[in-house]
Amino acid sequence: MHAAVVTSFDAPPRYAEFAEPVAGADELVVEVVAAALHPRVRSQANGSHYTSTDELPLIPGIDAVVRDRQGQLRYAVLDDTVRGTMADRTVIERHRSVVLPQHVDPVAVAAAMNPVMSSWVALRRRIDFTAGERVLILGATGNAGRMAIQVAKRFGASEVIAAGRNRARLSELTALGADRTCTLDELAAAADVDVVLDYLWGEPAVTAMTAMLPARADRSAPLSWVQIGSIAGHDASIPSAALRSTRLQIVGSGIGSVPGRDFAEELAAIATAITDGGFDIRTRVVPLADVEDAWASVDGSAGERVVFAP
Repeated sequence: MHAAVVTSFDAPPRYAEFAEPVAGADELVVEVVAAALHPRVRSQANGSHYTSTDELPLIPGIDAVVRDRQGQLRYAVLDDTVRGTMADRTVIERHRSVVLPQHVDPVAVAAAMNPVMSSWVALRRRIDFTAGERVLILGATGNAGRMAIQVAKRFGASEVIAAGRNRARLSELTALGADRTCTLDELAAAADVDVVLDYLWGEPAVTAMTAMLPARADRSAPLSWVQIGSIAGHDASIPSAALRSTRLQIVGSGIGSVPGRDFAEELAAIATAITDGGFDIRTRVVPLADVEDAWASVDGSAGERVVFAP
């Protein structure tokens, strides 16, 4: 079979032959229908993700829409493995997949599940979010940030504030449900929220906390800062006063902090929401054979998700 194969963390995957997968206990060999290129997949392929084992060669891809031997479409999530989803065929665990209705658009599901899941699981599994709370999204112009606006509204947020660097892209987000938008140097005006979904981290997170925390009307009011992505930097120098002077809790949401079973339990509801047209999705389908060229040309910050089709 053919796959996108990483042989060096310093180079993009190349379309090449790879050994056929073999299923173990409670596993299925499946045909891959559509696999999306997420930022998480890029970090897997360049060895920078915190779960990387540095093992090569590897096939990237952490999820996909697949077809089993009975002809059923499934959405499947993979554990960290050297045999990912960007291939003609792969191996999935039955309990980490959900059967999809046959009428679904596999490209839309492949594109949306991962970015929707990031905020969906954060609000459902990492904090006690309740309807009526106010949510700030740092990094709202990216694909996952755009989905987070829609997820927060779906869960009953009374106000969603979208923050980012690009004013033109921010202006598009009110159509997705954002009540307000602001640039990263205007965050003092967004101080009185209950939840921050942070896709940036790094210096922007420090700048945001420095601006927001002193400006809160009631510093004793709880503020949950959920760290989801780190596209602006892996490290952030949080002032100690930020933790002592306000009722701030910082939690992470991702592999390890959320058990795999919790992700699996949310899959069916997320797939249903996407299938029902609950999210604005931008996709571009690329043949898997063109993976090397597509890998270098994609601008994920524009909100468009590339989906590879074997």
